[in-house]
Amino acid sequence: MADASRVVLGLGGCVDQELTLTADVLERLVTDYGIAAAELAAPPGAVHGERDLVVSILGYVARGRGGEHFVAAAPALETFAGRFPHRTTLGGTSVRAGILLSRLGVPSTLHLVSVNDTVRRLLPAGTAYVSSGVADTYHPHLIVQYHQGLRIRAGDIDVTAPFPNRLIYVNDPANSALLLTGDLGDRLGHADVFLISGFNAMRDTADLDRRLAELRAHMRRLPPTAVTYFEDAAYHEPGFSRRVRDALLDAIDVYGLNEDELQSYLGRSVDLLSADEVADALTAVHALVPAPTLVLHTKYWAAALGANARRYADALDTGTLLAATRYAHGDDFTDADVDRLRRQPRRPESVAFAAALHERLGDRVHCVPGFALDVASPTTIGLGDTFVGGFLAALVRQEER
Repeated sequence: MADASRVVLGLGGCVDQELTLTADVLERLVTDYGIAAAELAAPPGAVHGERDLVVSILGYVARGRGGEHFVAAAPALETFAGRFPHRTTLGGTSVRAGILLSRLGVPSTLHLVSVNDTVRRLLPAGTAYVSSGVADTYHPHLIVQYHQGLRIRAGDIDVTAPFPNRLIYVNDPANSALLLTGDLGDRLGHADVFLISGFNAMRDTADLDRRLAELRAHMRRLPPTAVTYFEDAAYHEPGFSRRVRDALLDAIDVYGLNEDELQSYLGRSVDLLSADEVADALTAVHALVPAPTLVLHTKYWAAALGANARRYADALDTGTLLAATRYAHGDDFTDADVDRLRRQPRRPESVAFAAALHERLGDRVHCVPGFALDVASPTTIGLGDTFVGGFLAALVRQEER
């Protein structure tokens, strides 16, 4: 079993307020705020208060897309959450991945930027963590999921969600600052795996540049054999995405992203079951993000592109399996749920797609089809984080063999 210091997961974490949208509440808000259908057609804009929040959510629901945004007025998050039944959980890619690793018996060390009583209560017993925060802070993120078929009709608005998805709305100074602990480099000196996430929450250019330089200095301590995995996300300041890539790409082994981030890079929609469209999209994004291995995880399949794509076959499959289990069973899935789902068939259209993609791109790509699932009320929160956790767990176990 790997020592906890062998897997370092960073760089931030948070408390989440999770809720599921319902039509009655949204329709009442549309009426109360006088929201018109024309407002939903515009690209997602700044979120200054609850009205902007509702407009943003409806725009995403209409498209079946996911996203993440900074909210200037923090009280709007609490007000909106209070309109729905909601639950408190822990979030952030690194934290959700770490919780999954703990369930799988793979110890890790979390690098956090803040802790509080909720974090201490909800982290699995024995979880190792360090925090750069000098005092407890509490700035919950609003995590909104919606189901396929959700229909909102009010005024001239009539939208129906074509797919299930999740949205994230944030006002969190600790994650915006993303301070690093002084001993991060010492911990990385013993690491086999290092996960980088969280830069998308930063909002100040000077702070971002300082933090990137500090991280690069710490990463010089990584052993040559360590695998560094970078998980992309929706940037609160879109221009920061390129800045982060330019600073870190030469130190990243695996660069992960989902279909929303892929389409954001390209500025267009991609048919995820068209091998021709996806091959062109992967090639274009890999030119923009020339990491040794590009990993794309979607609702239909997961794929690795690069010279070492086959090396990550088991990691792709494990990530896909565990994300599908979470989709079907939520946080409380059991080992029996995993074993049962492992025996289920894969989506026929995804199997055909994977074969066609390999025909297009050859051994530069390895694609794992997703499972055939019919779930009335799926969990759409944390699927990418769960994929990452499963991916990393398989990497650690591969190193141990």
